[in-house]
Amino acid sequence: MADINHFEYGWITPAISYALSVLGSILGLICASRIRTAPSAGQRTWWGLLAAWALGGTAIWTMHFMAMLGFAVTGSRIRYDVPITVASALIAVASVGIGLAIVGTGRLSAVRIIAAGLFTGVGVAAMHYTGMAAMRLDGQLGYDALQPARPRRGAALPGWPCRC
Repeated sequence: MADINHFEYGWITPAISYALSVLGSILGLICASRIRTAPSAGQRTWWGLLAAWALGGTAIWTMHFMAMLGFAVTGSRIRYDVPITVASALIAVASVGIGLAIVGTGRLSAVRIIAAGLFTGVGVAAMHYTGMAAMRLDGQLGYDALQPARPRRGAALPGWPCRC
């Protein structure tokens, strides 16, 4: 099993990843706040698309991909399958867009908020694992399917480690 270095370029990739997430979140929340107050359906759609792109594309997908660029595997070059990588970005944007449409249209209720949150959360998980599936490296990439069920050092949400 090869060693995985999570900080190949030092703290720059996590720092940029975090900054992109904050920027995308700010832009996305500004756009999302305008969905309900827009005077026409066309403007609501426009603000929704911008919010989905900022939140799904920048705050979520770009943050994850930038962090993945900071990974290295000893003795192997990591590459990414472009169509699968693009698909992971589109999954993030679409799931956030649909989540915003669920919560941003009609009468606001707890059921809508929960449904939108669950849909978006599942979409982000799908984006994450699609992005991981896009990784290409010399060797085998495997996942421990039981790991998420195991408690780890008091972590609230255990990770899903990769074995290379």
